[in-house]
Amino acid sequence: MNKRVDKRADKRADKLYIVIPAYNEAANISTVVDEWYGVLEEEGVSGESRLLVIDDGSRDETFEILGRMKEKMPKLLTVTKPNSGHGATLLYGYQYALDEGADYIFQTDSDGQTRPEEFGEFWRLRADYDMVIGYRKKRQDGWPRIFVTKVLKLAIRICFGVTVTDANTPFRLMEAEELKKQMKYIPEGFHLPNVLIAVIYEKKNMKTKYIPITFRPRQGGVNSIRLGKICRIGAKAFRDFIVINKWLENAKGGECNEY
Repeated sequence: MNKRVDKRADKRADKLYIVIPAYNEAANISTVVDEWYGVLEEEGVSGESRLLVIDDGSRDETFEILGRMKEKMPKLLTVTKPNSGHGATLLYGYQYALDEGADYIFQTDSDGQTRPEEFGEFWRLRADYDMVIGYRKKRQDGWPRIFVTKVLKLAIRICFGVTVTDANTPFRLMEAEELKKQMKYIPEGFHLPNVLIAVIYEKKNMKTKYIPITFRPRQGGVNSIRLGKICRIGAKAFRDFIVINKWLENAKGGECNEY
């Protein structure tokens, strides 16, 4: 009997960490935390599960708002750190959750574009897949970002030789033990870790399920990443992809050292 069947049969509550990076989200953070905090009450979620919000050195009142909310939300964890960007903050959050013994890690963003009521289907499928990931079928965040996503998909195909439905979507549920094994392939501070995670899972033929999700317009505040910055990150990522793919190919069939 395989690991997933065993896990489904034992009926235990799984320890879930919801990881949300935040930067200058004072306009959104209270609503987003209120919405996602309720997910911790899902059936099969351990009482030790936590909502982890990492403040990436915000210059507004994001962390102060989180501090006030934490007083009434015992399952809310808040961390602040020097600004290092979205990608590095995600890696920080994933490692934090792994260190705390999470069974599953779910990631979304702090801009209110995703809907927590769509999480339930992902949770019900958790025992059958290494990652259940939402793809943005009808995006409502403007043509520039849709264009960037299409270019990214093409770059992944060229550099890695795989097709990923939606590589950078901020709505993914990952089995922690498997994620931990793949973290060694991600360069420290890499700008697009979610993209690389999706690519690694695809290249290694890991069990991944894509489900369409709602992707609303930003619910408040101003997007801190402009199109120009996205293009610069994308250009650097393209160069990094070529190097990383060679490294992944060389690592096939055996263990490898950290990147």
